[in-house]
Amino acid sequence: MNFPKDLKYSKDHEWIRLNEDGTATIGITDYAQNELGDIVYVEVETVGETLDKDEVFGTVEAVKTVSDLFMPVAGEVLEFNEALESEPEKINTDPYGEGWIIKIKPADPSQLNDLMDAEAYQKYIAASD
Repeated sequence: MNFPKDLKYSKDHEWIRLNEDGTATIGITDYAQNELGDIVYVEVETVGETLDKDEVFGTVEAVKTVSDLFMPVAGEVLEFNEALESEPEKINTDPYGEGWIIKIKPADPSQLNDLMDAEAYQKYIAASD
């Protein structure tokens, strides 16, 4: 499994990358997409909304289940990856690249310091298996 070191990770299996322009990109981890199986639908109806940390920003539907997606930090949802409307499987094939889900403007970028780095996230999922 892949755990890029330049990302931060949440206990809900979302990743977040702070971009140079002050926005952040969010998706689900390789571990999460593997656990969910084939993703068939992604729904995000929160573009333009400001959400708190741990609030639901959307859902991802796999063949067997539907899972909520949680904000790893507070912020305004700026953009949904519209490519996922026709190709939700991008989350399975490239969860850290073309399979990103939303972009946000973090309310407080220091909240990223409360998230796990790649090594801590690997230990977290090893302990939960």
